[in-house]
Amino acid sequence: MRATTKQKGCKKMKFSEMPYKRVDMEQIEREFAAMTERLKQAESGEAQYAIHQKFYKWMDEIETYGTMAMIRHDIDTTDEFYEKEQAYYDEVLPILDKCVTEYHKALYESPYRAYLEQKIGPVAFKNMELSFKAFDEKLIPLMQEENALTTRYGKVIATAEIPFEGEVYNLSLMRRFLTDSDRGIRRRAWKAVSDYFMSVTEQLDQIFDELVQNRTKQARMLGYENYVELGYYRMKRNSYGRKEVESFRRQVKEYYVPFVRKIQERRRARIGVDKLSYVDHEVYFPQGNPNPIGTPEEILAAGQRMYEALSPETKEFFDFMQENQLFDVLGRKTKRQGGYMCFLPLYQSPFIFANFNGTSSDVAVITHECGHAFQGYLVRGEHAELRDITMETAEIHSMSMEYFTYDWMEQFFGARKEDYLTMHLEDSASFIPYGCMVDEFQHRIYEQPDLTPAERKEVWKGLEAVYRPDTDFEDDPFFAAGGWWQKQSHIFQRPFYYIDYCLASICAMQYKKMMDEDYKKAWESYLTLCKLSAQKFYVPMLKEAGLKSPFEDGCVKEIVGHFEKMIEA
Repeated sequence: MRATTKQKGCKKMKFSEMPYKRVDMEQIEREFAAMTERLKQAESGEAQYAIHQKFYKWMDEIETYGTMAMIRHDIDTTDEFYEKEQAYYDEVLPILDKCVTEYHKALYESPYRAYLEQKIGPVAFKNMELSFKAFDEKLIPLMQEENALTTRYGKVIATAEIPFEGEVYNLSLMRRFLTDSDRGIRRRAWKAVSDYFMSVTEQLDQIFDELVQNRTKQARMLGYENYVELGYYRMKRNSYGRKEVESFRRQVKEYYVPFVRKIQERRRARIGVDKLSYVDHEVYFPQGNPNPIGTPEEILAAGQRMYEALSPETKEFFDFMQENQLFDVLGRKTKRQGGYMCFLPLYQSPFIFANFNGTSSDVAVITHECGHAFQGYLVRGEHAELRDITMETAEIHSMSMEYFTYDWMEQFFGARKEDYLTMHLEDSASFIPYGCMVDEFQHRIYEQPDLTPAERKEVWKGLEAVYRPDTDFEDDPFFAAGGWWQKQSHIFQRPFYYIDYCLASICAMQYKKMMDEDYKKAWESYLTLCKLSAQKFYVPMLKEAGLKSPFEDGCVKEIVGHFEKMIEA
C-alpha cells in the first residue's frame, strides 16, 4: 500500500492570500453522479483507480474551500460574509455526504476490490462500511438542522461578553484570571464566568435538548435504539466498540481516580488552602501557574528554535508553517473559543487555530496542536484515505509531542521550567478521569434522551462524585447545580469524541516512559506511528510502533504506577 497522490505544481501560499470560492453543490452533484456511473462501468481495477484520482481532486477542492470558510468564520464570528458561508456549508455538507456515500458504495462493491485494497488499504473499506451505517438520504434535513444547532452553540460561546474588573472579556481571555495567584481574583473571575453561564443556561439547555432529540431521531430512522450506536459509527470506531470503552472506564475508576486524589491532595498542600474549591481549578502553585515569557511573536519564535533543534523533520515543518502564516493564535473578542488543527488539501498545508491568552495553554498550541499539524505535514502527499485517521490515533500525535518537547520548556518558562513540567504531569494525569466522565455522561444522556435539563444536570453531578470526588463547587448557583458540562464544547459539537483524548493520553504516557529510558528509540517509534497514519487498524498500528493498547489488561495500571513514581520523586 502507500500509494501517493502528490500534487504537482502545488505552490506554497500564505493563508491570507489563499483564494476562496463557494463550491457549487449542483455541479458537484452532477459530477459525482457521472463519476459514480463511470466507476460502475469501468472494466478493470486500474480503470477504477484512475477514476478515483478524479475523486481525490474533487474532494480536495471541496474540503479546502469548506475548511477555509470555517476557519475564517471562526476567526471572526461576526463577519457577515463568512457567517453566510458557514450557514451555506451547514446546509450542503449533508448533500455532499449523500454524493460521497453513493460513490463509495460503488467502490465498496467493486468486482476489483482486491486491487483497490492494494492501492488504498483495507482500513479505507472498513471506514466506508461504517459510513454506510451512519447515513441515509432521508437524514439530510435533520443533519442540516444539527449543523445549524452546533454552529449556534459555537456562536453563543464565542460572543460571550463578561464584565470583569472594569473591562469586558470573552471566555478564552478570562482564563488568566481564573488561574491567577490571588484567590480573591480567582473567586471573582469564576463568579463572572458563572454569571455569564447562568444568563445563557436556558438557551444552552434548549440547544442541547434539540440536539439530543435530533440525533436520537436520526438514529431511530436508521433502526437503532438510540444515538450511541450511530455516534460510534460516525466516529469511525473501526477497531473497538462500547464494550471496550466501558472496560477502559472501569480501569480508570479503579486506578486513576485514587491516583488523582493523591495528586489533588499534594496540590492542595502546595497552594496552601484548607480545602480545594472549584476556584482553585487548575491552579498548581501558590505564586500562580508558570506563564510563558514574551509576546505571542516571541513564543512562536521560541517554537521555531525548538523544532529546529528537535529533528530535521520538525524544522522543515515549522519553517513551512511560519513562512506561510499558517497560525492564527491571537485571542480576540469575537473569535471562536478553543483551538484546533485542520488540513487544506489543495495547498498540502496544515493550519492551526487558537486563542493565546497569556497562560501555559499558549505553549500547548506550540506542542499539542503542532503535534497534529506535524503528522499532517508528514503524510501530506499521501492519498486521502491514508490521511483519514480516527481521533484516538490523531490525539496520540498531539499529546505525545507535549512530552517530546519537555527539554525545551526553559525557552518558554525560564526559571519556572520545572514548575511547568510538574504542572503538566499532574494535569495530564488528572485529565483522564474527567475525560471518561464526559464520555459516560454522553452515553447516559443518549440512552435516556427524554431527560429534562434539570435531570441532565443531576446526571452530571452524580458523575462528578464518582470521577472528581474532591471537587467542591461550594454554593455556586451554576456549577454546583451540575452545569459545568455546558462549557465543554465537544458535548455539543462532537459527541463521543472525548474518550479519544483519554485513550491517546495512555499512549502518550507510554511514550513518556519510553523516552525516559531511550529518547532516540521513542522518537523513532513516534515517527513510525505518524507515518503509518491510517494504513493499519488501531491495535496492530500501536503494536508496530511498540505501544500497548489502552484496552490491554494491565496497561492502565502500569502507566499509573510509572507516573506515581515520577510525581512522587
